[in-house]
Amino acid sequence: MKDHTGCARGARVMISRIELLKKVDALLGRLVASLLPIPRVTPPIADPQSPLIIRPGGIGDAVLLIPALIALRERYPGATITILAERRNAAIFQLCPAVDGILLYDRPGELITALRGRYDLVIDTEQWHRLSAVVARLASAPLKIGYATNERSRLFTHPVTYSHDDYEARSFFRLLEPLGLVSPDTVPVPFLSLPVVACEQAAELLAPLAGRDYLVIFPGASIPQRRWGAQRFEELARRLEQEGWKVVVVGGETDVSDARLIAGTTGLNLAGRSSLAGTAAVIAGASLLISGDSGLLHMAVGLGTPTLSLFGPGRQKKWGPRGGGDSVINHLLPCSPCTTFGSTPECPYQVRCMEEITPEELFQAAQRLLGEKKPRSRNKILDINGGT
Repeated sequence: MKDHTGCARGARVMISRIELLKKVDALLGRLVASLLPIPRVTPPIADPQSPLIIRPGGIGDAVLLIPALIALRERYPGATITILAERRNAAIFQLCPAVDGILLYDRPGELITALRGRYDLVIDTEQWHRLSAVVARLASAPLKIGYATNERSRLFTHPVTYSHDDYEARSFFRLLEPLGLVSPDTVPVPFLSLPVVACEQAAELLAPLAGRDYLVIFPGASIPQRRWGAQRFEELARRLEQEGWKVVVVGGETDVSDARLIAGTTGLNLAGRSSLAGTAAVIAGASLLISGDSGLLHMAVGLGTPTLSLFGPGRQKKWGPRGGGDSVINHLLPCSPCTTFGSTPECPYQVRCMEEITPEELFQAAQRLLGEKKPRSRNKILDINGGT
């Protein structure tokens, strides 16, 4: 039997590493951003051919950046688009054919490769932290675009305003406005593309369902305050199975123990068994994804899968799905939301915004969503990608 204490330890190490980077950014990033010379403003390039797009951070930001990348590709079909990402979010860009190359921000050799490259456009899509803006300033490119949220604004030739009230996918479109691209009123979905190998992996994992319709539960989250709790999800899964639904639980290595409890003896536990692309293919074939505020939630939106999500600390206006097949449970307490630019403070109220959401609430909301449209079978996975 696998020892999951190592998985939990890995999650703690990842969180500690992210917190360390935030502290380094607040000290060193602020200092360097204040000392670097302001770049010379140049007219926008008529037809950029070698843009570098910087996207550190988690999966959700990476997913919601993709509609803007698709628009950039459509506007400049001959351009070679390179993404400078992190190890934790780079796999998402494998679901975007508009991306030609991926370098890793947190691998020194690849970061140096990016800094030595020659680009005609650099877009830093980070919303607050300064180190990525420093990278954008040091990169060789006459046109530099990024958010003007703090000292970082002085490092761009074209700083762009940012609002917490805008849906994040639309916020990313604002970074294209200096190029003359207009932000759409709505973000078209689906916008993620599944590799054939991911569909094949999903079909193999879902084989025990023998083609039955299913829904997916993801119990994880990037921070503890956004987790609803395995026992609540287990109660919800049991109620849904009593209504005849097959429940599939997904997640990474850190979610294996919770997923085992939620799946029980009748559900299908796929946590830790699939690549990110394979998990995307599983979600693509589902009738519904139930999740907290997470990267996989936004991935489901990008795949066109209906979602039921729980919000509390996070900003629903910015991150909440808003399609016709999506529903958000949010008690809108006076202290919520409390997350600002990716930082969530310690909660003095025992995270009431999440704790007070009941399994019965989610069950009733799921029933409404599942009753509104015909559930899809797993064969839909290949249909989405033009498979046979």
